[in-house]
Amino acid sequence: MTTLSWHDTTIEVMTGDITTLAVDAIVNAANESLLGGGGVDGAIHRAAGPGLRAECQTLHGCPTGDAKITQGYDLPAAHVIHAVGPVWHGGKHGEEALLESAYRNSFARARENDVHSIAFPAISTGVYRFPKDRAAAIAAAAALAAAESGDFSRIILCCFSESDAAIYGEALTRAAER
Repeated sequence: MTTLSWHDTTIEVMTGDITTLAVDAIVNAANESLLGGGGVDGAIHRAAGPGLRAECQTLHGCPTGDAKITQGYDLPAAHVIHAVGPVWHGGKHGEEALLESAYRNSFARARENDVHSIAFPAISTGVYRFPKDRAAAIAAAAALAAAESGDFSRIILCCFSESDAAIYGEALTRAAER
């Protein structure tokens, strides 16, 4: 695990199950329908229970690069921020800008809803095939920028595997040294 203190915000990279984290909000790596899917999206929907899907149905989807917020239902987190990251198509279709936008909009939804502790999965790196090193650099830069605002006490980058956590930890360390 990598832990960094940045402008009075603790930023952590950890390996674990995001659905078990007791934070103000967890971020879901959602698809545009917001109605659940595979990977972390499916795990969050299963752990939150049927109320999450019912609320998501009222949101009428979400475009790639944007984020919407719901209640957390049966999760320890009070809220779920559904961020829609891009599918990787070789990097020539604005994927990096869309992923940056998904993080930026997630932090914006958090601020609007008085969220001070937030956990992110590795958005777009699973079935969406975004290169992990590039995604980690974007996540690290977004976390540092959000920490500078003073709005967050804790930001977690929660990875599914130790190898992913190592990539995200290295990216956070590199970004902080700039």
